Amino acid sequence: MADSKSSAPEPTHVHPALPLFGGELSKWEAVKARDTLIYQMGYGNEFATEAVKDALPKLGNTPLRAPHGLYAEQVSGTSFTTPRVHNRKVWMYKVRPSAAHAPMRPYTKNPRFFNDFNDSTSEINPNQLRWKPFPIPSADEAVVDFIDGVMTLGGAGCPAAKAGCAVHIYTCNASMAETRRAFCNSDGDLLIVPQQTPLLLRTELGKLRVAPGEFVVVPRGIKFAVDLEDAETGACPARAPARGYICEVYDSHFVIPDLGPIGANGLANPRHFAAPVAAFEDVEYPAPAADATEADASAFHLVQKFVGKLFAAPLQSSPFDVVAWTGNYTPFKYDLAAFNTVNSVSYDHLDPSIFTVLTAQTTSPGVAACDFVVFPPRFAVQDNTFRPPYYHRNCMTEFMGNIQGQYDAKPEGFVPGSASLHSCMMGHGPDADTYAKFSNEKTAPQGPVLMNKNDLAFMFESTYIFKLSKWANAPESQQTEYYRCWAGLKSEYEAESK
Repeated sequence: MADSKSSAPEPTHVHPALPLFGGELSKWEAVKARDTLIYQMGYGNEFATEAVKDALPKLGNTPLRAPHGLYAEQVSGTSFTTPRVHNRKVWMYKVRPSAAHAPMRPYTKNPRFFNDFNDSTSEINPNQLRWKPFPIPSADEAVVDFIDGVMTLGGAGCPAAKAGCAVHIYTCNASMAETRRAFCNSDGDLLIVPQQTPLLLRTELGKLRVAPGEFVVVPRGIKFAVDLEDAETGACPARAPARGYICEVYDSHFVIPDLGPIGANGLANPRHFAAPVAAFEDVEYPAPAADATEADASAFHLVQKFVGKLFAAPLQSSPFDVVAWTGNYTPFKYDLAAFNTVNSVSYDHLDPSIFTVLTAQTTSPGVAACDFVVFPPRFAVQDNTFRPPYYHRNCMTEFMGNIQGQYDAKPEGFVPGSASLHSCMMGHGPDADTYAKFSNEKTAPQGPVLMNKNDLAFMFESTYIFKLSKWANAPESQQTEYYRCWAGLKSEYEAESK
């Protein structure tokens, strides 16, 4: 195995862990501060990085023979003729080309991870829904890695047509270093939001450590493996109870939103996005037996999702053998503590689009396959205003998850590790107790109020109307009494307004 650390360039950028509004670091902020990896900072940059000196060609991308006897391989994230401002690609210089593997065969160990939302796999439910915290296999239960721990909650569209979106949950207890697997998604970008337990992503382009309070985007077609870190000791790879949320988009790539009248700065600033530096391993694996199955623990397998179904092939060498790379098609992570929140400083609760971190647009301008929206710690200062979210019916689908703390519209029930879904044109909003408190001038907060600095929730908002997987629509996984949170909303109509 090549030791890329000994030949890696000196650190130039270190991704900061940012304390929320000063004071003591919260649990996950302290965990984030342990990150010792080096990153290239900036969103959408044309990066160039090499783990071995002079591994990148000096001129051009495909010289007669690449430096150090490496193979040049391009991964195109957009069509060749996509306008340059939107074009995404990366040139990799690999120990072996990706084409060198055995035929792929169906992978059947996790039938709950899919994208085919038909009548045999999915059901329609128009109601307001909230799920209990998704159960995590304990460290002493059977081994469940990231691939086998992904469960599709719902979605719409078709990856074959490159139009649609899906939401998944992952719960696992083992690292993919232990199960000897890597994963690749042909169907779209994956936005992964850890809720419990830090992750170490080993990708073709380098390593990314992602703790709760951060997220990572792995673009379509980039191979990666997910290892778990013990949050207490920092040991990695480890056995640990891990849980989180995933949004998958088939249409386009996740990008930072335009700011319009906000100006040149604000929301997710480009300089806070972190891409990996090159790191590689030159490892060969024994050739699998002719009758080897997907359960063969002696083999290393690449599992690939293609048109919503899983396939696997044994590999005879590590897929993480990229010695150098250059381009702008890269996985990246972001620390949500760096989000520069915009809000009203006069009156009214503004639309949640002001909290958009990333967006993946459809072909209709302003209409998203998914907007990733965060509800971070912030000041509420509006005067004579009902400050929690307003009552709403939306042409979009709203899926919400809670990373830590409470959500201001529903402080009870919507606990960390749970989720809710409010579908197209289904009414939703604050529960009865929240309305009673914040609509009464005697109990509503007055003046500037700093919301709890350790509260962190998010939303995947999509133009697509989701069907639910059968397990997600099963009553045993849901908080079936969720609808009762609005039962106490009574008429307060007065013929003569005060």
